[in-house]
Amino acid sequence: MKPTLGVALGAGSARGLAHLGALKAFEEEGIEIDYLGGTSMGSVIGGFYAAGLSLNRLERLAIHLKWEHLTDITVPRKGLIAGNKVKEFFELLTHRKNFEDLNLPFVAVAADIEKGEEVVIKEGLVADGIRASMSIPGVYVPYELDGRVLVDGAVLNRVPVTPVREMGADIVVGVEVSYNVINGTKVNNIFDVIINSIDIMQQEIAEHKNTGADILIIPEVGHIPTTGLDQAEECIKLGYQATKESIPKIKKLIEEWSLDEASQQRR
Repeated sequence: MKPTLGVALGAGSARGLAHLGALKAFEEEGIEIDYLGGTSMGSVIGGFYAAGLSLNRLERLAIHLKWEHLTDITVPRKGLIAGNKVKEFFELLTHRKNFEDLNLPFVAVAADIEKGEEVVIKEGLVADGIRASMSIPGVYVPYELDGRVLVDGAVLNRVPVTPVREMGADIVVGVEVSYNVINGTKVNNIFDVIINSIDIMQQEIAEHKNTGADILIIPEVGHIPTTGLDQAEECIKLGYQATKESIPKIKKLIEEWSLDEASQQRR
């Protein structure tokens, strides 16, 4: 009996483009993903992939993507960026699909800023879930959904291993891009202040809180700035390399699980 495999894609802004390389390695190796979850940029990549976008198309998009495509500056009351522009972008690329219409079971993780609770979004419009999950506090205006005020899921859960396991995954592989972050970025504006502060907090969390993944893939992307969309190709390449190196461990874990299950059934 073959185990079900879940993949949890972590937060990390531009560094999260490494997830494209990770998914590419899974496809090349013929390792089927049964469940997918994402936080922040992980939810963006995961949502697009679950909606059926090919990795070739997503990679081309990432290489040409600029922050101006995703930003609509607003009067700073709850955030600097209104988020309407990025929501339209998400709707376009997910073809306005609902979660139940996706090619692959997927969840997006956000945080309720008023109640301090993790929110796992698995119903309704996928674009709503992604928009909520990547609402960086202070940068994007929090997203109101089903009576909740939601911000970036990384506030509480940077790599959503538990939500993916709860979907039914026997084995969960996490992809962590918030680890070993080098903080030497020049602070030139308010965006840098907010994002660098979050980077420092995420680094501290990454060092002291285990994700609970059966296997954790950590691409070496700490040197890439949070806003470094211009380094998309390098980021994708590093995600691919790190995942390729972990493939033997993943295949071994799948094989061992299958053998254990077969042994138990014979008893």
